[in-house]
Amino acid sequence: MDAIIIDDPKLRNKSFVFEDREDAGYYLALTLEKFAKKDAAVLAIPSGGVPIGLAIASHLELPFDLLIIRKIPVPGNPEAGLGGMSLEGDMILNESIVDMLRLSKDDIENLAKSVMDELRARNQIFRGGKALIEIKSKTVILADDGLASGYTMMAAARMIRKKEPKEVVVAVPTASADAVKLLSKEVDAIFCPNIRGGHRFAVAEAYRNWHDLTREDVLINIMKHSLPSGD
Repeated sequence: MDAIIIDDPKLRNKSFVFEDREDAGYYLALTLEKFAKKDAAVLAIPSGGVPIGLAIASHLELPFDLLIIRKIPVPGNPEAGLGGMSLEGDMILNESIVDMLRLSKDDIENLAKSVMDELRARNQIFRGGKALIEIKSKTVILADDGLASGYTMMAAARMIRKKEPKEVVVAVPTASADAVKLLSKEVDAIFCPNIRGGHRFAVAEAYRNWHDLTREDVLINIMKHSLPSGD
């Protein structure tokens, strides 16, 4: 069964519709109000997803945690991705890109090892290596600042599915139409106000003010918010 998709018709195929991540997170939170104070939790993907997830969790008064997921970068072009990988080793590859780049099994294994090293470092820095909050039988809201290919979020969804949630909801301010289509087979609902079609897509083009978040930015964001715990 395909996911329920909630977008904003006024924002379809438009660029620079949000001031910044905080503005986008609040806008998105308003569309998610049916989950307020319910048996749900928000999991944000660092780095860019943290302000989005914090805005949602604060507005809805829900437990918050970080889900350590990373794209697998294209060799020589780290801004592009050929798949996604979770801290637990779930790996999703875009096979068409792998074939186009003629990457061998050894190439993929070396890339995966490098990504896993980064995942473990991020988990220690951002979360102190703690276990994920309890999500069994809960609605899990997966938050990021946007989806280009959707493969990183797919790795997140498959990891979370194994933990037996009630349902998996993706909440992102912006996404490519292709990413939404890809994820619609993996999750129960997708909340994305700004869906854009076309051959070219950049997450940053949904925001009037955009910058990449550093590790320090993530830690500052987390420390600024007092949120319900997962206990």
